[in-house]
Amino acid sequence: MSETLPHAAVGACLDAMPRHAPATQRRGGVVDESAPVQVILVAAAVGILALLVVLPLLAVFTEALRRGVGHYLESFADADTQAAIRLTLMVAGIAVPLNLVFGLAAAWAITKFEFVGKSLLVTLIDVPFSVSPVVSGLVFVLLFGAQGVFGEWLAARDVQIVFAVPGLVLATVFVTVPFVARELIPLMQEQGTSEEEAALTLGASGLRTFLSVTLPNVKWALLYGVLLCNARAMGEFGAVSVVSGHVRGLTNTMPLHVEILYNEYNFVAAFAVASLLAGLALVTLVAKSILEWRGGDQLERSRRI
Repeated sequence: MSETLPHAAVGACLDAMPRHAPATQRRGGVVDESAPVQVILVAAAVGILALLVVLPLLAVFTEALRRGVGHYLESFADADTQAAIRLTLMVAGIAVPLNLVFGLAAAWAITKFEFVGKSLLVTLIDVPFSVSPVVSGLVFVLLFGAQGVFGEWLAARDVQIVFAVPGLVLATVFVTVPFVARELIPLMQEQGTSEEEAALTLGASGLRTFLSVTLPNVKWALLYGVLLCNARAMGEFGAVSVVSGHVRGLTNTMPLHVEILYNEYNFVAAFAVASLLAGLALVTLVAKSILEWRGGDQLERSRRI
């Protein structure tokens, strides 16, 4: 027969237990903070967001409209400003589709096939995240500049890459390469290849399988990656600054044009152009929220790896 504790020992154990639950308890694996701690944490988070996000946005729009709506609109009548806007849209319009195609193809190859150099390809996709944009722009100057590796060969054929639109596109493509691929690879790895194998077994071609099975399964993650890629492409400064040459009306994108206007003490025009970039950020934030709402499960799976 099992032994039992004396009544006195049981009473001593009960007396030793805390009368009140601690302020912080773990329920179901989640830390439950007391009300004052929750209020402090929420207030700290809101304060940091207000300081780093809300106040800068308010400052941009306040300075842009400081002399009235008329001066604000006149800032966009400048020929150089219009050229910078067109160039930004052109560069993003070329770089984003290229990264969409590359990211989709790379993710499909990495997750659905086995081949030599697969790990190297994954590493190369992540290189722009670990390299400074200024350094990446300098690499293109060293390769395609007048004194670069291919400089003489390009000059002999009257081809200009650096200090021209091709250089801007190359620099933008490089810094935005990982966005689409990195949204798709974890999701496609989790989905596996069973559905594609079933489609191929039923007689579907490789292209039909890709369009009917693979692509619909990743559409929300793909749109999310394209959204982030486009936002970075339009707002890129470092790499583009190195390869542009800062030629007004020709190679200045919107971020570079803002810098020039600000250095010339043309504050209203500088903040007016900056307000367009801020507006892009707000639109991106709204679109991001919509995508997370519509494809939340798919986007969550894409971040598990």
